[in-house]
Amino acid sequence: MSIQSDIEEKLLAQLSVEHLEVVNESHMHNVPANSETHFKVTAISNDFNGKRSVARHQMIYKVVAEELAGPVHALALHTYTPDEWQQREALAPESPDCLGGSKADR
Repeated sequence: MSIQSDIEEKLLAQLSVEHLEVVNESHMHNVPANSETHFKVTAISNDFNGKRSVARHQMIYKVVAEELAGPVHALALHTYTPDEWQQREALAPESPDCLGGSKADR
């Protein structure tokens, strides 16, 4: 099973989400082909009601701690309540281009 699938399954099992999108953005970074190291997670849940961004992110980090301790290098989180998501017109921010580079490029 892929790391992306593992993340999706764990979040679906541990959070009551109305919408979940996990996108592998590794190809946008300086990593080998077919890597699973950089992910963007968009999660919409009533579990986030009354919680600040940091608390919402901590909820996600707790669920995917194993992946963050191992193969996952970066996790971009976009967490919203259903009302916030509706106000955003169901759009998460686009990820910026990677500005990093290889040590060989220096």
